[in-house]
Amino acid sequence: MPLNPPNRPSGDARPETGETGDTVRSLSRAAAIKDGYTTGARTLASRSVLGLTRTRLTPNALTAGGIVLCGLASILVLFEDRNEILFYWLAAVVFVAGSLLDILDGALARAGGKTTPFGAFIDSTTDRVSEGFMLTAIAYVLAANHHPVFVAVAMAAMLGSFLVSYTRAKAETLGLRGDVGIGSRAERVVVITAGLVLAPWGMLGWALVLLAATAWITVFQRVLHVRKQLMEAQSQ
Repeated sequence: MPLNPPNRPSGDARPETGETGDTVRSLSRAAAIKDGYTTGARTLASRSVLGLTRTRLTPNALTAGGIVLCGLASILVLFEDRNEILFYWLAAVVFVAGSLLDILDGALARAGGKTTPFGAFIDSTTDRVSEGFMLTAIAYVLAANHHPVFVAVAMAAMLGSFLVSYTRAKAETLGLRGDVGIGSRAERVVVITAGLVLAPWGMLGWALVLLAATAWITVFQRVLHVRKQLMEAQSQ
């Protein structure tokens, strides 16, 4: 889509200045870095599933396996009072395995030419379910250990992560790009996993703070990006 002509900026399309402008530019740099490693990760995932394209394994089977593993990981978190290191770390390993299946299902669909609108819909929906399982389990454990502030943060993180997905979907229904931002699914998996690994040393709640912050920053980025695209379209 063409940019605004240099001599005809729209009313709200003035260059950002001051603290707000610095913030937007910093977010743009972070988004550029994120786009770089996301592209690399997708390329690596596509190469890793080439062997699977010759099997009878379907993307939906990987999706189902991812949900089951993430659900199991959330159950393991609930047993943290028996042995924190064992159950938190085991939950982290299982959660990563389930999340990898959630990533590979899309890569398998693309590599095998099996992409469908319904498959993409199911994939996006189940990603939210898997993440919801884990954040609910974490919130329960924090409540049981009398950390009400971190329980509220967990709810904010969950709402933010769901809005990250919603803003992209809503943008795409308008024919716009909505996949920008620093806190997409892969980043949230990394933060949650790090929180689980460090949970025996009291870092789980602070990982949720980081998770909530990155999710809401991403929502902010996507809202601004959609606004920018709409302004550019109106200036044509």
